[in-house]
Amino acid sequence: MAQKLAAGNWKMNGTEASLAEIDAMIAAFPAPGCKVLICPPATLLERLSRRAGNGPIATGSQDCHMKASGAHTGDISAEMIKDAGGSYAIVGHSERRTDHGETDAIVCAKAEAALAGGLIAVVCIGETEAQRDAGETLDLIGTQLAGSIPEGVTGDTLVVAYEPVWAIGTGRIPTIEQITEVHDFIRTRLIERFGAEVGAAVSLLYGGSVKPSNATEIFAVENVDGALVGGASLKASDFGAIIDALQKA
Repeated sequence: MAQKLAAGNWKMNGTEASLAEIDAMIAAFPAPGCKVLICPPATLLERLSRRAGNGPIATGSQDCHMKASGAHTGDISAEMIKDAGGSYAIVGHSERRTDHGETDAIVCAKAEAALAGGLIAVVCIGETEAQRDAGETLDLIGTQLAGSIPEGVTGDTLVVAYEPVWAIGTGRIPTIEQITEVHDFIRTRLIERFGAEVGAAVSLLYGGSVKPSNATEIFAVENVDGALVGGASLKASDFGAIIDALQKA
């Protein structure tokens, strides 16, 4: 069985003052019935990790370079992430794919680097609105799965996050039927490639305008094991409501 995971991606948001939200989350969920992850901007990763300590909240990075070290200005390696207290790395987010031209091959190399550095890789996939309208969603998802996920993963080292690009930050979400179709497809492909034991153990997250008002309905979908949450993860009250919905799912 895949583990439930509520993951927050703070993106390019947050300063020292934002860490008070972590204190509120820890106070509200001293022993949550699911895994909780926060991926802050790199400037806050060490401070947030120290704040979280050995408590219920894990921390991670929003990216991970494919190389262990070197002349890569502005980038962060798996070793650096782990040294700062992180245990996860998001790779292949649509904003990285779009803003920085990251291909499936680059995403796969970053996932490999994360795994080699002892991190859990959160691999993001998802279609654009044009691809959805053209009926290309499953073909695109299949291609991204095949090209972005390295060999040798397990349910303990890989998380897959489906985030339709057209739903991120827009307030729009796919229908429950559309989410079900894509998540069932992902699960089937993972089982076909890695075997039933591994394929069934990988946590599948839905992302894209997840908020307290729709979380319960989304988490009721069979192959949705949690969420990758953007804006709603910045406030303990909102993210806490999503965590609570996941615990009850």
